[in-house]
Amino acid sequence: MRINTKSLREQVYDYLREKINSGEIKGGDAINIDRMSQNLGVSRTPLRDALLMLESDGFVEIKPRKGVVVKTLTLEDIKNYYQIIGALECAIVCEVGELLKFEDLNYMEKCNDSMRIALNRNDFDLYYDWNIKLHDTYLKLSENELALKTINLAKQKLYDFPRKRTYVPDWEYSSLNEHEEIIDLLRKKMFVDAGLYIKNVHWSFEVQKKYILKYYPEARDKT
Repeated sequence: MRINTKSLREQVYDYLREKINSGEIKGGDAINIDRMSQNLGVSRTPLRDALLMLESDGFVEIKPRKGVVVKTLTLEDIKNYYQIIGALECAIVCEVGELLKFEDLNYMEKCNDSMRIALNRNDFDLYYDWNIKLHDTYLKLSENELALKTINLAKQKLYDFPRKRTYVPDWEYSSLNEHEEIIDLLRKKMFVDAGLYIKNVHWSFEVQKKYILKYYPEARDKT
């Protein structure tokens, strides 16, 4: 028997995040605390605490006299998230590059190969999972928990807000080539160059903008 050690607040938080990720609760939707409390069979306190957590993480906005509204993703948000992720991943690669082992780089190549196979099978969920594993290979070497949490939340907002069922093949295949360049620079121990490539190419809003506009068409009019 598995014992759930999470607090009621955390369980409600996870439930609401799942509903947002699946698209059952959409950007712009208002969350009625009384109705949600009745549906979940919990008091208002853990629900309110969970909503405060969601607001702190940037998923909802609590407006005075208007209630709780799920935030929508704008192009400005996307640009900011790309800048944050690029800067932090760059800094981490420069810091932990020396800690990467031969096996780590081989694993990154395996991840990239698995991403290509997933794309060829039109399995974007699997592609995304391997993509996270590839980047986590070097991110997990960092002891900066705040930076890692910030990166994780930014990626969740980009990809799980909600999780899209369509993708832009040209973008994904281009990303595979960028990964190859990153791995090559890491093998050559050119850690600063690898970090700058991640920041100025792989996570550059301007470089990736033509793909971003295709992937997030709904964000164009929400600037």
